[in-house]
Amino acid sequence: MNKTNTNIVYKSLKIVFLVIIIVYTVFPLYVMFLGGFKTIGQLRKDLLGIPNPVQLDTFAHLLNPASSTFWRSLKNSFIIMVGTVVFDVVLCCLTGFTFARIKFFGREFLYNYILLGLLFPLAVAILPMYLQMRDIGLIDTYLGIMLPQAAFNLAFHTMLTRSFFEQIPQDLEEAATIDGCGKLGFLLRMVIPLSKPIITTIAVLTLVGSWNQFLLPLLVLNDEKKFTLPLGVMQYQGQYATDWAKVLAYLTLSLIPAVFFYALAQKEIVAGLTSGAVKE
Repeated sequence: MNKTNTNIVYKSLKIVFLVIIIVYTVFPLYVMFLGGFKTIGQLRKDLLGIPNPVQLDTFAHLLNPASSTFWRSLKNSFIIMVGTVVFDVVLCCLTGFTFARIKFFGREFLYNYILLGLLFPLAVAILPMYLQMRDIGLIDTYLGIMLPQAAFNLAFHTMLTRSFFEQIPQDLEEAATIDGCGKLGFLLRMVIPLSKPIITTIAVLTLVGSWNQFLLPLLVLNDEKKFTLPLGVMQYQGQYATDWAKVLAYLTLSLIPAVFFYALAQKEIVAGLTSGAVKE
């Protein structure tokens, strides 16, 4: 087999593999989206077919504030998401800048210690963390979800920001220092504006992770009025366990904001993970 045939086979296998991945990813979304426009009878009769006729009553019910808890759960998820993103971006920018641009004794040891957080997923630490939050009064509060989410993102996001900040030329910092700009001023006026791609990447990853978080809100929140969308789906599924059309419609509405935010910032995410801060 010559080189040309080998390349053709390789490309064909790659295309087949990508098609399989796309089908595997898109198929559940296809079923979920179309299922929301069907009745339970249509779902049982034709799971994959186009709705005929299209049913809008379920979406109308969910989007009616007077008869559905969807908007309340959406508001709760949005508040927690914004708070988590703010905490996470501020903390990882400060820690990443500290480890990238400030020399002090024990810097590498402390940095590696923070990176140990990559080895401990949320599920492992959930019990001691729950006990600590109970002792300081964070149970059944938004902060009880925001702070742990930001903390468990800190190790990975600090690694990203440090790597990005280190690529900013030293000449810029020296010039800023000559003009009377301190470390904090350099961070706010030059580093952050130059680091828009990585900051956007971190913000969107945190946003999607917070939006889809289930375990932490389940353990922290007791008041149904504070339930996030994943908990709202669970609660809604409990009410309509036999009517999967309603559950699929709720899932569709819950997924739309996260997909929208991700699609909006997709280019920034790719740029943040693949490019440097500035060219020398």
